[in-house]
Amino acid sequence: MPIILRIDPSNPDPKVISEAGQILKKGGLCIFPTETVYGLGFDIRNPETTTRLENLKHRPALPLMAHCSNESQLNNLVAEISENGRLLMDRFWPGPLALIFKKSSSVPESITAGFDTIGIRMVSNPVARKLIAELSCPIAATSANLHQESPVNEFGKISTSLLNQVDVAIDAGIAGKGKPSTIIDITREPPVLLRLGAVPSVAIEAVLGCRLARPSD
Repeated sequence: MPIILRIDPSNPDPKVISEAGQILKKGGLCIFPTETVYGLGFDIRNPETTTRLENLKHRPALPLMAHCSNESQLNNLVAEISENGRLLMDRFWPGPLALIFKKSSSVPESITAGFDTIGIRMVSNPVARKLIAELSCPIAATSANLHQESPVNEFGKISTSLLNQVDVAIDAGIAGKGKPSTIIDITREPPVLLRLGAVPSVAIEAVLGCRLARPSD
């Protein structure tokens, strides 16, 4: 059974954050709140935990998203930041927008499922931000749901079979509005909208000054 830590999302208890952080540093799997839905992840310095996460979710090897709390963490993961990337970062981060960058050589292959790109979010949820700050490194994560099931933003709706197999779970009640992050691939020109989520495409296009491409374009 996991350690379940209840926390006030508006005023996270440092002791709770520290306890969860210690488990993550040792290679543990954690369920944690974000500004969109609950996430399932681990300290990115423990890439061997990827296989356990995939088995737990019953999903194939797919890229994980790096959740950061500051730009220095981002800089260690990416090969470069394009002008489009900078524009979107300045306007929408921290927040529910994920950007796809060319990855740096320091990123383990298991985190990106062999791709030469990495998805990154700069989270705004106070609990997630403090947890990542406690680690001093990103959390590699996906949504806290079984493969092909819908993500959830209420702790009580997390699958029991999933919850019972993690090491620690942070119960912050309702996390975000339940709408996933918007994902934009900024390695291509024009940038490609991979998933429409909490940030509207029209808002992104207004910042970039161009129409987003779609995968089928």
